[in-house]
Amino acid sequence: MLINITTTHKPASDLGYLLHKHPDKFQSFELSVGKAHVFYPEMSENKATISLLIDIDPIELVRSARNLGGEGFTLGQYVNDRPYVTSSFSSVALSRVFSSAMNGRCKDKPELVDVQLPFEVLITALPVPKGGELLIRRFFEPLGYQVDLTGHQLDSKFPEWGKSKYYTLRLSNTITTSQLLTHLYVLIPALDNDKHYFVSESELEKLLQKGEGWLKTHPEKEQITRRFLKNVAYLSKQALQRLTDEVEGAVEQADENPEAVSESQKRRETLHDKRINMVTEKLVESGAESVLDLGCGEGKLIRSLLKHKQFRQITGMDVAYSELLKAQDRLRLNEMAPKQKERINLFQGSLMYRDKRFEGFDAAAVVEVIEHLDLNRLKAFERVLFEFAKPKTVVLTTPNKEYNVMWETLDGGEMRHDDHRFEWSRKEFADWAQKVAAAWHYNVEILPVGDEVETVGAPSQMAIFNYEN
Repeated sequence: MLINITTTHKPASDLGYLLHKHPDKFQSFELSVGKAHVFYPEMSENKATISLLIDIDPIELVRSARNLGGEGFTLGQYVNDRPYVTSSFSSVALSRVFSSAMNGRCKDKPELVDVQLPFEVLITALPVPKGGELLIRRFFEPLGYQVDLTGHQLDSKFPEWGKSKYYTLRLSNTITTSQLLTHLYVLIPALDNDKHYFVSESELEKLLQKGEGWLKTHPEKEQITRRFLKNVAYLSKQALQRLTDEVEGAVEQADENPEAVSESQKRRETLHDKRINMVTEKLVESGAESVLDLGCGEGKLIRSLLKHKQFRQITGMDVAYSELLKAQDRLRLNEMAPKQKERINLFQGSLMYRDKRFEGFDAAAVVEVIEHLDLNRLKAFERVLFEFAKPKTVVLTTPNKEYNVMWETLDGGEMRHDDHRFEWSRKEFADWAQKVAAAWHYNVEILPVGDEVETVGAPSQMAIFNYEN
């Protein structure tokens, strides 16, 4: 596997200082399953290229006793693509060869560490799972990279066999050397399905260390985290929780000092952020002054609504008392100014039963909730909300199951969460929403939530119900 890193920074010879590798030397480093070779195919004052060539030893690969052919393929240790593709082994090589640069150290010219340089990166034979080109773009483009991809056929002599899963990837960006290396360290193995390493707490710590400063705000942080950690559920959950805690701390600081939030941070919204922001936007547009958040969870929508003085009364309901305690803690109700605190009310309840406390609100929000209900109980929910509570506006979101093919972690027909009772296609959701609107005298508008992809739509979908006067 080959990775070329090129800069046109002047003088380009600074690359040698930053990477701690002398341009006149050909250097080799021992790896557990082969060697990493470093050399400069080009070096001038105007342009410099350093190459990292990783030579995998097939014999050592077999000795590692890792089946790389997938389940049911007993020859996987012997017949695989590992010696030829840019895989998770590249992270080992990058860390072994460029550890000082990756950690932001430069002994001879420390002033270069924080300098953003124009970089071009060539990565050959990058194996990518389903999602292909789009997955690569979703990983790299939010970090400011210009992405140029060349897909490869399985066999040029037999074009009818179609495309392979391998790409040649060219990246260009102006960033620091440390940022470039940490991005490659995390994202290349996150794209690789056949990782060589055993996942443990140490891999979690490596991910958080190398992802510091950028992963927590990346719109694909959940998928990157899960894929890097090989979908080990408890480690992924732990990593995402720590990343979420960091983000919430940053948001609280930003609330106090909005000028401290950079433009790049504002652009890097997660799908959850986009959903919350869109629901908030639609509630603002409705003119509502009182809002009921049904299934409020930890209170993220409530916190978003609090930023708008238009909402005099914001009430959150959840069936789980533990979630309400989390919401109270996350909203810092005990530390909130009295007038602000008066705007909020939290209570435990159920969507299955008529409740007088649901009545009298201008608007209700039901964000990613209905998919947790059994289909045979959905009718009860419809009556509770649309017949009895009857808010003027209802903003409701639910996953779009057609989009599930974009996540490698989901097999065909699998739902996004263990607690989901159903997930609807765009047509199924639209049909249900129009039926409900007709039954209870509402108008309805259907909108996508998140970035749309041709043929499969957006990750989530929204229905906005407005009562007919």
